[in-house]
Amino acid sequence: MGARIIGTGSYLPPKCLTNADLERMVDTSDQWIVRRTGIRSRYHLAEGQDPAIMGIEAGKNALNQAMVSPEQVDLLIVASNFPDMICPGSAPFIAAGLGLDHAPFFDLKAGCSGFVYGLAIADGLISSGLFHHLLLVGTEALSRVTDWSDRKTCVLFGDGAGAVLLEPAPPGEGVLSSALYGDHDKALLLHLPAGGTRRPASHKTVEAKEHYLKMEGAGVYRSAVPMMEQATREVLASASLRLVDVDWLIPHQANIRIIDSLIQHLDFSREQVIINLDRVANTSTASIPIALDEALRSGRIARGDLVVLTAFGAGATYGAVVLRA
Repeated sequence: MGARIIGTGSYLPPKCLTNADLERMVDTSDQWIVRRTGIRSRYHLAEGQDPAIMGIEAGKNALNQAMVSPEQVDLLIVASNFPDMICPGSAPFIAAGLGLDHAPFFDLKAGCSGFVYGLAIADGLISSGLFHHLLLVGTEALSRVTDWSDRKTCVLFGDGAGAVLLEPAPPGEGVLSSALYGDHDKALLLHLPAGGTRRPASHKTVEAKEHYLKMEGAGVYRSAVPMMEQATREVLASASLRLVDVDWLIPHQANIRIIDSLIQHLDFSREQVIINLDRVANTSTASIPIALDEALRSGRIARGDLVVLTAFGAGATYGAVVLRA
């Protein structure tokens, strides 16, 4: 027995920030952003809006689609790089909002690969027989850790959440194989310098803007494509499948140049790839579940289609999952 997805959900905050809006905030242009990233708009939490609401709404949508009540959920996993609080994270607040009064929960931090890591973990836990209904949420409030004076990074990120509800599945359905990897030598390609126990918050760290996300763009680009290509090829090989068997590819929505290069390396057509970063930008752990939910609800991905999800992120982490939708 493996795990299959029986419900999906997503949530984007109501505040939409276009490239034209950014032109009035920082020295940039719509043309430069689109050419460099493929992004035209992104969604942000309003000031004072509770980040947990995103995961709660995405989770509700997944439960409603599956017609499963909160009382039937056995476990909640929340993948996020920037939780509501360093301690206790985001999971307890999302659990409370969903009414998961007795179900266990925990937070998972694995860079932008967090949802892929979480899906592999969920598959293993369900396969073991420990849990029957498992809710996996990917959620990020990246606008809260973005330096709005840095034109290289502030154009990239958006807020949002996506969720999937999983249950046991017979062999050949649902998750068919997972491949997870890490490269600690690339730990600082994306990082937030201060706020943890290595560099606790202080006047000095605040003045130095060390509580904002830092990124080495060139290093990310050089690493992301080979990482996702390797993970995609190896997850298919482990499931005795070939690239030509794949109906859909959903890559982490980081940058259109990274996605296009990956497509070229895998010899896929653009028509086989789910892309929504032009509308929602890079939502980190939420990017794949949001794209999956949109594609399933629109009918673009049909039940039974073979889908590969692949991601890379801070750490550096990377991996892929292949599943029957």
